[in-house]
Amino acid sequence: MTFIAREEPFTCGHCGASVTPLLRGTYRNHCPQCLWSKHVDDAGPGDRASLCGGMMEPVALDQTGKKGWMVIHQCEKCGKKIPNKLAEDDDWESACHPE
Repeated sequence: MTFIAREEPFTCGHCGASVTPLLRGTYRNHCPQCLWSKHVDDAGPGDRASLCGGMMEPVALDQTGKKGWMVIHQCEKCGKKIPNKLAEDDDWESACHPE
């Protein structure tokens, strides 16, 4: 699997938040406020080769593997599911339990 490390700021396509790169640890690929992502990678993280471009909805949380808590994203356009590690500053409680 391809892995290309990318530390890029972006604007969330779901909630409009300005998202900055993580200062330490892993690489951010989703919004820390709403947990949504965008389907930009194809063969592996960071390749930016996906032609889909759909929004990735956070549909589940998982802690069965060795990486800790993961958010499972599902593309609204093509249906692809991708697990991603949660970051320390992710607001997963609000995102998964909206008021």
